[in-house]
Amino acid sequence: MQHRFRTAVSRIASILGLVIVSSALIAPSANAAERKRATVKKVAPSATASTKKTADRRVAVTLRSSDRQANDRRRVSAKAGVRPVKASAVSRAQVVPAKLSFGQMAGLHEVSDPLDLKSSVALVIDQDTSEVLLSKNDHAVLPIASLTKLMTGLIISEAKLPMDEPITITQDDVDTEKGSRSRLSVGTTLTRGEMLHLALMSSENRAAHALGRTYPGGLATFVSLMNAKARMLGMTDTRYVEPTGLSSQNQASARDLATLVNVAHGDPVLRELSTSPSYEVAVGRKTLQYNNTNGLVKNPTWDIGLQKTGYISEAGRCLVMQAEVAGRKLIMVFLDSAGKFSRLGDAERVRNWVESARAFGAPKMTAQKGNHG
Repeated sequence: MQHRFRTAVSRIASILGLVIVSSALIAPSANAAERKRATVKKVAPSATASTKKTADRRVAVTLRSSDRQANDRRRVSAKAGVRPVKASAVSRAQVVPAKLSFGQMAGLHEVSDPLDLKSSVALVIDQDTSEVLLSKNDHAVLPIASLTKLMTGLIISEAKLPMDEPITITQDDVDTEKGSRSRLSVGTTLTRGEMLHLALMSSENRAAHALGRTYPGGLATFVSLMNAKARMLGMTDTRYVEPTGLSSQNQASARDLATLVNVAHGDPVLRELSTSPSYEVAVGRKTLQYNNTNGLVKNPTWDIGLQKTGYISEAGRCLVMQAEVAGRKLIMVFLDSAGKFSRLGDAERVRNWVESARAFGAPKMTAQKGNHG
């Protein structure tokens, strides 16, 4: 009996031993598998991050490469002296059409003349005899731009106001119609004489406006006087709305302007200031250099007694002058000229013609309706 009991205990002990050994062998495998699964879970995010870093590096390299190429292009452009142009600026320049002048819209350039003038309106008169030597659309009423400033100067000069009185540029003098620029910043103070000089010689808009604004009675009174003077001189085609010429509503005919030039030439102040080649004014610590807008005044072959230029897109290039040519005192009016220097070219063509007419007795000219202008 005891032997059977010991045998049963021994078998039970053997079975328990096998179970313990099996558990010991299975546990490490399970733990290893668990660790492997955990490792895979950890490696997967790490691999994604690594891939992302690699992609980021590729992007960064591409950008840096692009930057290098752009820098290389900029260096090449700089070396070649070529300035990069934005595509948008090019497209805008191609889309925006040139603004037509009133003369172009009226077809005045279709009128031809023997001198092939580039101005659609022209008038040349002998100042002493009033003989008309050349006329082309001389009754057409057009915007006159800064030729306006001749009347502005005439009103100021005849008023005998103190020329040493200081005048300060204000915001009211800033051009809000055309957006034109000026070196006379708001707050600049010059004398009335200096303002008049700049207005007549270099067509300074803020100076001209300040002259009208500070006139006794104000700007409205000044413009009324401009129109009253025009009526008194018989300038029936003329109208002024402001003293600078920036408004296209300032209009006149060549006939009227010839009358104004004749009267203005009789004023020594206007003669001197309008034909001054250059002028300097002290503004604060700076000295500003201004030049005449009419390059012919610096030409020693010309004898110019009075002049004024003008330009706005509605008026085209304009020029009026009193000059002595071939021993004759002439008044010249050119309106709505096409081309930056064409008005000066027209004056040269007239001078050459008058000089040749003196030698060969050429007749006076009248423009005819034709196929070119």
